[in-house]
Amino acid sequence: MTSSSAPILLTGAGQRVGLHCAQRLLKDGHRVIFTYRTERSGVQTLRDLGATALFADFSTEAGILDFISELKTLTDSLRAIVHNASEWLAESTDSDAAAFTRMFNVHMLAPYLINLHCAELLQRSTQADIVHISDDVTRKGSSKHIGYCASKAGLDSLTLSFAARYAPAIKVNGIAPALLLFNPEDDAAYRTKALAKSALGIEPGSEVIYQSLRYLLDNPYVTGTTLTVNGGRHIK
Repeated sequence: MTSSSAPILLTGAGQRVGLHCAQRLLKDGHRVIFTYRTERSGVQTLRDLGATALFADFSTEAGILDFISELKTLTDSLRAIVHNASEWLAESTDSDAAAFTRMFNVHMLAPYLINLHCAELLQRSTQADIVHISDDVTRKGSSKHIGYCASKAGLDSLTLSFAARYAPAIKVNGIAPALLLFNPEDDAAYRTKALAKSALGIEPGSEVIYQSLRYLLDNPYVTGTTLTVNGGRHIK
């Protein structure tokens, strides 16, 4: 990947996939600005590696706009924006509206406003990309996690709309992963059932998302596309 003097903004990089991608970008010679909501060990790890950390609460419009204002005090250009910040909330009759609103804000309103307000930063870079990290679940819907799936599907739609709006100066693409990493508390029965949902049947880890991100950043002829990274779930 060709490095740039303009930094890459990566949201939600304090743990798991976001943390891995931030570390790999830094290793590849990129400057990285990343957001976090909770102070985790990974946040300090990235600081120690030279990345710039910005606290951000994307659950409200005010929090999103505050973040954009602070970002613009740190840099006047961006090589790319990678929207990785995500929220998963259980839906119940007591909290369904609040949960849906929060997931909508994190998955759709934050990328929408950041893309609109930071386009000028991207346009100052000779190469410019926006990448939305969506979810393979949008391919067929989810009866159990309707709000999560709907808000991620909205993010897929933003990919198409912003790609049309910002071409040819800014490429806009998405990545839609399925299972990447188990949680430590996941038991053997759950793991077996989850692995059986894909044709390849493996727990691939975070690197497959970095490989997909690298492809999108490097390829000059891809925009308005969402890469499916699901191990072949759609052919099972």
